[in-house]
Amino acid sequence: MTTQEQLHQWHELAQQLRVDSIRATTVAGSGHPTSSMSPADLMAVLLSKYLCYDFNRPENPNNDRFILSKGHAAPLLYSMYKAAGVITDQQLLSLRQFGSSLEGHPTPVSPWVDVATGSLGQGLPIGVGVALAGKYLDQLPYNVWVLLGDSETAEGSIWEAFDHASHYTLDNLIAIIDVNRLGQRGQTELGWNTQIYANRARAFGWQAIEIDGHDLIEIDQAYSAALAVNDRPTVIIARTKKGKGVAALEDIGGWHGKALKSADEQKAIAELGGQRHITINVNYPTTENQPAIWGQTQTLQLPTYNKDTKVATRRAYGDALVALGTARPNVVVLDAEVSNSTYAEDFAETFPERYFEMYIAEQQMVAAAIGLQVRKYNPFASTFAAFFTRAYDFIRMAAVSRANIKLVGSHAGVSIGQDGPSQMGLEDLAAFRAVWGSTVLYPSDANQTAKLVGQMCDRSGIVYLRTTRESTPVIYGTQEEFPIGGSKVVHSSDKDQATIIGAGITLHEAIKAYKRLQNEGITVRVIDAYSVKPIDVSTLHQAARDTNGNLVVVEDHWPEGGLGAAVLDAFTAPYKGLQLQLIKLAVEDMPTSGTPEELLHAAKIDSDAIAEAVKSLVRQLVGLGKSRG
Repeated sequence: MTTQEQLHQWHELAQQLRVDSIRATTVAGSGHPTSSMSPADLMAVLLSKYLCYDFNRPENPNNDRFILSKGHAAPLLYSMYKAAGVITDQQLLSLRQFGSSLEGHPTPVSPWVDVATGSLGQGLPIGVGVALAGKYLDQLPYNVWVLLGDSETAEGSIWEAFDHASHYTLDNLIAIIDVNRLGQRGQTELGWNTQIYANRARAFGWQAIEIDGHDLIEIDQAYSAALAVNDRPTVIIARTKKGKGVAALEDIGGWHGKALKSADEQKAIAELGGQRHITINVNYPTTENQPAIWGQTQTLQLPTYNKDTKVATRRAYGDALVALGTARPNVVVLDAEVSNSTYAEDFAETFPERYFEMYIAEQQMVAAAIGLQVRKYNPFASTFAAFFTRAYDFIRMAAVSRANIKLVGSHAGVSIGQDGPSQMGLEDLAAFRAVWGSTVLYPSDANQTAKLVGQMCDRSGIVYLRTTRESTPVIYGTQEEFPIGGSKVVHSSDKDQATIIGAGITLHEAIKAYKRLQNEGITVRVIDAYSVKPIDVSTLHQAARDTNGNLVVVEDHWPEGGLGAAVLDAFTAPYKGLQLQLIKLAVEDMPTSGTPEELLHAAKIDSDAIAEAVKSLVRQLVGLGKSRG
């Protein structure tokens, strides 16, 4: 039973959180004090009684996890850290300053932040991933608490999370919606109609509890009820007031993202009862158990393929996943209901306890991968390359989170054939190259694919592998190595007149063009640029020097941002050599349905187009020589 003393302590802590949110943002001259004030009572009770977290050991596997989905309320989060005694008042007042770990929206620069937030609609989907880890992999009794803003419930990703949390019976997931009615520019879609929020949540199979978010007893009872349920996730829908406690701010529009001036700050602090210096002892986890063990690390034995057979690189990806699953018990796999095409189904059949079906919900798939890596798992997530565009904001934010995830896009480019342009990933290389710290790989044969998948496992950051639908010849032996950042010179001589650079499906077209040109007395170098980012700058520079600066780059991708752009970027670095004559062959026009051969030819990225491009460069060289003569 809640005592009057507890209620008083919670009230005082909530007021401190409000005061400190105002103080920090006033010093910073920017931020979101009113958004931080509305859920202060909710957070005071959570921090004082229900959150089990060892701030001295944020890596403790038994810790509860807290995700501030409404990341603009970062001043509240940092005020909670101060109340927990892990940052000083001076540190709190460094909010938003250059060099401070207390950034404008939370990032893992702070050791108690698991994931970056601030792009709304992401905290709950990521929380689903963390809760999946807790319930099914770690098998530990920690809870995942997520504080959402009411505005972000308009995001479709939130309802993907509601769906998947219910599907996986995540009773360790507790969402708290801060229904303060006011968004950035005015009233939110539903205002204070908490019943609609509750009805929607119940329709998805959640326990929904409506409360007054400023009534400390109701908050306490709601948290207790959330922990008591064991067959579904819980959402607490808390009616609150933005700017609570200060008459000039409370439930008044126009204050979103605005700090108070110094004079107004002092009045507000006085109205809230003045500054306080409360430090509380946050509960430690109730257990000191270790996560479940899913096997012992073994030597990785990747699949191998015979040269001159035909194997799709997506097939090799599936085979390599199973090998990884055997050797690395922390590898987990997710797929968006296309596992029979990506061949992730092989892992699902072999290691069903480490496979999570995400159905047609690519945002939730990437978010779950981010959540799983929070708990030190090594997630591989796959779908068609085209459909990662749906989840691009999650991928962008994963980089801000310094997350380590592996993403695999199959069915890329016009070479998929008859399915048509809606299924053709033609922008994926550009999109993933643009992500901070990313790695982008595009293998051309099965042995290369297997070796790259093996390396992906230990690669930090966002790692993207593009696979091909069509079966292509195995051109490399099983002993070949393919270091990330490298390339393969497939054909070369000291008489090469031009260099052809391809990757994936277009490398095979380049090899065909090489043979045709050889029959015509034209010798060319062929480079397999399987590592699109980082690209092998030194090999490209050497090829340009050796072949009079004549380069042809060919890619099954739009002209912007892909392999051709990566090659051009390689020559923006200091390069001492001949002037480049570079022809970039890429998909220029909107493709249609057709056979892969027809579509490659129509896009002018097949061996015919490559051979013609090389001949045009050679003719220019011959003409230049004659004019000089």
